[in-house]
Amino acid sequence: MRNIVIFLCISLFISCKNKSIKKLENGMYRAWLTVQDDQELPFVFEVKNDSNLVIYNAEEEIIVDEITYINDSIKIQTPVFEGYIIAKISNNELTGSFIKESYDRIVPFKAVKKNTRFTQIKDAGHNISGNWETVFSENAETERYVAKGIFSQKGNSVTGTFRTTTGDYRYLEGIVDGDSLKLSTFDGAHAFLFAAKITDSTMVGEFYSGLHWKEPFEAKLNNSYELPSADNLTFLKKGFDNLNFSFPDKNGKLFSLSDKRYQKKVTVLQIMGTWCPNCLDEIKYLSKYSQKNKEVEVIALAFEVAKTKEIAFKRINRLQDRIGINYPIVLAHFGNENKIEAHEKLPMLNHIISFPTTIIIDKKGNVRKIHTGFNGPATGQNYLDFKKSFEAFIDDLQKE
Repeated sequence: MRNIVIFLCISLFISCKNKSIKKLENGMYRAWLTVQDDQELPFVFEVKNDSNLVIYNAEEEIIVDEITYINDSIKIQTPVFEGYIIAKISNNELTGSFIKESYDRIVPFKAVKKNTRFTQIKDAGHNISGNWETVFSENAETERYVAKGIFSQKGNSVTGTFRTTTGDYRYLEGIVDGDSLKLSTFDGAHAFLFAAKITDSTMVGEFYSGLHWKEPFEAKLNNSYELPSADNLTFLKKGFDNLNFSFPDKNGKLFSLSDKRYQKKVTVLQIMGTWCPNCLDEIKYLSKYSQKNKEVEVIALAFEVAKTKEIAFKRINRLQDRIGINYPIVLAHFGNENKIEAHEKLPMLNHIISFPTTIIIDKKGNVRKIHTGFNGPATGQNYLDFKKSFEAFIDDLQKE
C-alpha cells in the first residue's frame, strides 16, 4: 500500500494539467513535517534563487541544488541522501510529502514564508547549558541506551546535540519556552524532534523520528558525565587477528585486503552506508585526510538499503561525485540496514552495532583498533578530540 501511495504522489507531481510554471520566491521559509502525536517537526530554509536553497540547522548549512518544477509543483531532492520533497506551490506556500522510497516512508510536509523555527510564547524559565546524562527508553519495550546531551543556551535559543555510543543526533536547534524544550533537525536523511519538560537540572520528554519512531528520554545535568569508550564495543572474535572479505566496486572489480595496494600499508576500513548522516560526516573527514596522507589507504564497505544492486551503486556513485571521494567504495550488502545481516558479511567481528564502524589495520594486516560510530562536527570539542586522537594513532602505526 505504501508503494502505491508513493507512486500516486509522484504521478500527481508529473501529471498536473496546469500549464503555468510556478516557482518559489526568494526568502526564508519555515517548513514542518507532521509526526506522531500531531507534533510539528520544523526546520527552516532559504531560497537563494529558483534552483538553489539552503537548509539551516544551527551551524549546519545544507546546499540543495537539485530542484525540479513541473506546472504548479516542485521536487526538492536533498543532496547525497535519497529523501526528497514533492509539493504543490500556492501563494508561496508548499503542501506535499517528504518521501524515502527505500523505507516506504511518507511524511506530510508544509512550508510558508517565515524565518522562525519555533514560536516563542514565554520567556525561558530555565537555562540548559551544559552536559546532560541521558537515558532513552528507560522503561519502554524498546532497547534502553545512554547518551550525553551537550547544549548551549542564549536567551530562549538552544543549540547542541545528543551523543550516543554509536554517533550523534546531528545539529539540533530550538528554544526553551517557559519550562518546555523543543529541538529539531532535518538533513534529508533524518528528521528529529525532541520535546521535553525541563527544570534547571532535569529533562523528561519524547524523541520523534519522522512518522515511524517515538521513544521517551530522561536526563539530568551532570557536567562530569562521559560515555563508554567507543573503542571497546566491537572487536575481533578470539582466534582472529585480521579481516577477510571480497566485495565488488561499481565496475565489478573485487577488492580484498590481500590486494597488493594494501600490503605493508596502514589501512582505514570504513563500514558505512550512503543513507547514514554520521557516515557522511566521517566520509568528509576521511576524504580530506586521505588527500593529505596518500601513504595511508582508505576503503569503504557500503551496506545499502536500496532494493537492487543497480540502485545501490547509483547512490554510491552519487555520493562519490558529490563529495569528491578519492578512495574505493565497494558494495558489501544491499536491501536493508539490518546489522545482523551486516555482521554475517564480516563474521570475524563480535557484532556490528553502528554505521559507521571504523577499523584501523597496521602494515602487517593486523587489526589494531575498532571505533564504533562517529561524533561529527555537531559535537564540537569531541569532534576535534577525535581527529587529534585518530591522526596521532595513525602516525604511530606509520612509524612501526
